[in-house]
This record gives sequence, structure tokens and C-alpha cells, in this order.
Amino acid sequence: MQRDKVSLDIFWLKDESLEDSENLPDPNLIAQEIMENLGDAL
Repeated sequence: MQRDKVSLDIFWLKDESLEDSENLPDPNLIAQEIMENLGDAL
């Protein structure tokens, strides 16, 4: 179905917490936290 003036492009949405990408935690730390959360969920 085609609609006029309809777009799913959401490039304008920003997560303000990700603006400072230089201060992101180490990917291994993020992965470890995810694993712990998944373990707790089970």
C-alpha cells in the first residue's frame, strides 16, 4: 500500500546518552553485564 508523506526514517531520533561516544565502557564490560543480566533473568 502506498501512502503520501509517510516515512519510517527516524534518523532524527537521538539518544542523548550516546552523544559522548568517547566515554563508552569497554565492549567486554558491556558483554559481561549482558551475560550477568541474562543469567539473572533465567
